[in-house]
Amino acid sequence: MTKEFKQKAVELTYARGNTKEISEELGIDKELLYRWRKESKKYEGNSFPAHGTPKITDLEKEFSHLRKELRDVKMERTILKKAISIFSVSDEESTIS
Repeated sequence: MTKEFKQKAVELTYARGNTKEISEELGIDKELLYRWRKESKKYEGNSFPAHGTPKITDLEKEFSHLRKELRDVKMERTILKKAISIFSVSDEESTIS
């Protein structure tokens, strides 16, 4: 079932209030509608992704982005520390000669 179908089904349950009747009209299990409602409420615009795509909230997306950025900055810092140590050793050797 498509994302749009699921969203419309959830909207119907809120608009009409009778989940059992709507599930019978749509030919799906009412427990499935309850699960869709719960998912829609929890993930809002990120609910009902394609197969294999994880459901994450906007906050979780931002957290993931910030974690990646932190990892990149740490790697850059490590590279710069190594470069400084290499250049400082090179400078010491040139002043000794």
